[in-house]
Amino acid sequence: MPVVNRIADFAEDMTAWRRWLHRNPELGFDLRKTAAFVAQKLRDFGVDELHQGIAQTGMVAIINGQSSGPTIGLRADMDALPIHEETGVDHASETPGAMHACGHDGHTTMLLGAARYLAETRRFNGRVALIFQPAEENGGGGQVMVDEGIMDRFDISQVFGIHNAPELPEGTIHTNAGAVMAAVDEFRVTVNGVGGHAAYPQDCVDPIPALVAMVQGFDTIVAHNNRPVDDLVVKVTQIHTGTANNVTPPDAWFSGTVRTFDPAVQEMVIARMNALVSGTAAAFGVRADLAYENGYPATINTAEATAFALDVARDVVGPDRVDGAMVRMMGAEDFSYMLNARPGCYLFLGQGGTAFCHHPAYDFNDAVAPIGASFFARLVERALPVR
Repeated sequence: MPVVNRIADFAEDMTAWRRWLHRNPELGFDLRKTAAFVAQKLRDFGVDELHQGIAQTGMVAIINGQSSGPTIGLRADMDALPIHEETGVDHASETPGAMHACGHDGHTTMLLGAARYLAETRRFNGRVALIFQPAEENGGGGQVMVDEGIMDRFDISQVFGIHNAPELPEGTIHTNAGAVMAAVDEFRVTVNGVGGHAAYPQDCVDPIPALVAMVQGFDTIVAHNNRPVDDLVVKVTQIHTGTANNVTPPDAWFSGTVRTFDPAVQEMVIARMNALVSGTAAAFGVRADLAYENGYPATINTAEATAFALDVARDVVGPDRVDGAMVRMMGAEDFSYMLNARPGCYLFLGQGGTAFCHHPAYDFNDAVAPIGASFFARLVERALPVR
């Protein structure tokens, strides 16, 4: 698996950066140590501009090429997850209850590696905007950075990002031209009855039978209301009610997630949920309320940018290690907001059979970091060639 020679030269440095980040995970927008570490590295590399405090702890670094031209955006997410680490590695998290369980430490390292190389060599025209983003896991930091104007402020014409993929062979690159990850929404249904002594059911209005009927009704949406060719997930993940075996509770609630690609399917789900909640509430004599929250939109690659990114990937890892027809996934990603604002592509870099993302035994595979950095570097050099 070829990588840029200069990046291979400092691969051990990249491993050290990544493991420092792994030992020092931070959550959401509050990435003060992480941001300070990244900012200092960028200054050491000699970037031309460093704009901090975007989306609280995010930043954009600018590297100028040899002459004027377009600006290519490269993005990495920096935040960790509220999970207690169980890897047992020497560089395990030193922050109880937090760990880099999704590889954002690796994503940040790959972009730092590309930054070091591009700042040293500058074998391109135009500019590179290195986007280091907080709060991908919770808070939509990508949307906040877009809303704070980074695309227009830095005149970004295209934007690219990489996510590690534990389930894919090490050093392979996968994506497709179109939707690669789903839109993610959340719902919560609250059911209000009349509580009382369980020995006297005639004096109570039990919310539990109504809740059970609603959950069963929600389970029919995918099978009975959705076209089989339209990908859809409707999943109840929490049910809460009751405090004692001899008490009928006054209320209950359940919640879950919805994953879609098509806004029309999303609208159908909301309509069916409202009908099931209101109809079931009337049938059981309870009051019920549906709260539906739209989350990250679908992550949709643009065709031209994807074709170009796949061509670059073939140069870096070889044609037989690139899949441009990846099956889209029902997971979600807030890089979608950046792709809504500009053309671009989101790709997946295989890291070879490790524990899956969001698992307490997950750890990023340091061997693939130089590959990701090389992809970013070659993408810039080919997109903005020196004439």
